[in-house]
Amino acid sequence: MTAARAAAPRRVPGGAVLAGLAILLVAIVIFAVGHGSFPIAPLDVLRILAGNAGIDAGGLDARQVAVLNSIRLPRVLLAVIAGAGLAVAGALMQGLFRNPLADPTLIGVSSGGALAAAFVIVLGATWLPGVSKILGAWTLPLAAFLGALTVTLVVYRIGAAGGFLSLPSVLLAGIALNALAMAGVGLLSYLASDEQLRNLTFWSFGSLGGATWSMLAAVAPLALVATVAGSLLARPLNALALGETQAAHIGVDVLVVKRAAVVLTALAVGSLVAATGVIGFIGLVAPHAIRLACGPDHRIVLPGAALLGGVLLVLADALARTIVAPAELPIGILTATLGGPFFLVLLLGRRGQIGL
Repeated sequence: MTAARAAAPRRVPGGAVLAGLAILLVAIVIFAVGHGSFPIAPLDVLRILAGNAGIDAGGLDARQVAVLNSIRLPRVLLAVIAGAGLAVAGALMQGLFRNPLADPTLIGVSSGGALAAAFVIVLGATWLPGVSKILGAWTLPLAAFLGALTVTLVVYRIGAAGGFLSLPSVLLAGIALNALAMAGVGLLSYLASDEQLRNLTFWSFGSLGGATWSMLAAVAPLALVATVAGSLLARPLNALALGETQAAHIGVDVLVVKRAAVVLTALAVGSLVAATGVIGFIGLVAPHAIRLACGPDHRIVLPGAALLGGVLLVLADALARTIVAPAELPIGILTATLGGPFFLVLLLGRRGQIGL
């Protein structure tokens, strides 16, 4: 008994982790909106934000107000929303597949969204002129959502063949669909004009540089709905961790939970891919880090992953726009560079559990 207790990993109280991450996220946001080639002191950032809220903060520098409100703030808010959405999507996938190796990017969801978004960029005006006029700014995120949903459903059906969910089948199907989707993006790149090709390059590398208030208005509602609704699946996912049969015996509608997790993952990833391009590994790293620190309870993992995902992506974006200044490093390259080694370590540590 004593040896077992000594070998058990220490867990950090979930409430303390959530509170600490919330405070850290606020501090990181204040740092990030003031960080750049035109620096703004943290106190000035707070005064500008107070002015935005209608609180008289005294004389404000007009240049600082313009830079923060027009350029930095929408970009940092998009980073927070994207990081939270991708992290919750990753936590949902890991809870659904009952394995921390699952990730929306690894199973092809992001690529499916990118392919649909690329189709709209290159051929939307020709093939879907009426739809583009009706939906306006919603055309791109909705198309990416449908692409992500389609890939998610195909991967899930392949992995669930035979009456149970096979993680190796899911990952292999994701690799295959990833390749097909990126081949489609390559074909569309070949057909694209110079301007369309520049936009497609933006998707393939991932960036927050195109963040605007109008983009946030189109993307944020979808991503936030998916993030909040996904967090409500914490208790069913906890029950599902015991096995589908046991979860059904205690009153969980397993089929509804599975469908909800799939749709919400596609909604979050699809809408965010439309705004940021493909940004990998946030959905893998953030929930697994929370799980290592606090344990597998999804009541902590889901909100904790959302907060940590926001922190990681805001920090990554701040680094991406300063590490090679005055140029900007695509954020997808940076997250892949940092997340790739993490995934390899995780994979090697669990290879005996996934049949490798």
